[in-house]
Amino acid sequence: MTEKQFLVAQDVYLKAGIHIGTKFRTKHMDQFIYKTRPDGLSVLNLQKIDERIGIAAKFISQYEPKDILVVSRRENGWKSIKAFGAATGAKIFAGRYPPGILTNPALDTYIETKVIIVVDSWPDRNAIKDAMDIGVPVIALCDTNNQSNEIDLVVPCNNKGKKALGLFFYILAREYLKNKGIIKSDSEFKPQLEEFTEE
Repeated sequence: MTEKQFLVAQDVYLKAGIHIGTKFRTKHMDQFIYKTRPDGLSVLNLQKIDERIGIAAKFISQYEPKDILVVSRRENGWKSIKAFGAATGAKIFAGRYPPGILTNPALDTYIETKVIIVVDSWPDRNAIKDAMDIGVPVIALCDTNNQSNEIDLVVPCNNKGKKALGLFFYILAREYLKNKGIIKSDSEFKPQLEEFTEE
């Protein structure tokens, strides 16, 4: 048991393709990239992905579900974040995020939050900007092609694949509930991985 135990079996990560990046890589993400495949795709370091998911779960477990907001403009993340919201009670925003939801109390859609998780820092940049304006920490899932400035915690992963996003939010929900003491073990986590992912 000397090697670090992953949050899920390594082959589960690999099957979901959570480590498969894009052909484009930014200097922001270099530290998380394990190698570049012959076909030009960058591959993210699985240990760093696993580590960062654990850090993200510990970080958000300092907050009550009502104070957590998860945003995904990209449709591939909608099912995953809805399942995360259902499992944890966190607030979710699926779809195009109009600026001002976090900053303008006069809006009907106004949401108060203490921490925000975005599925992709580029399409979700309006949400990041709002969070910055009110001083709310931002956790962002970042692929090899993402910029990571203005983000408090980068979680490197494939943030475009439905299976990868499903697995990410499945683990995050389970670890959040464990850290909050709501469940004691993995086996007590009732939702199935399928509920988070789309085929």
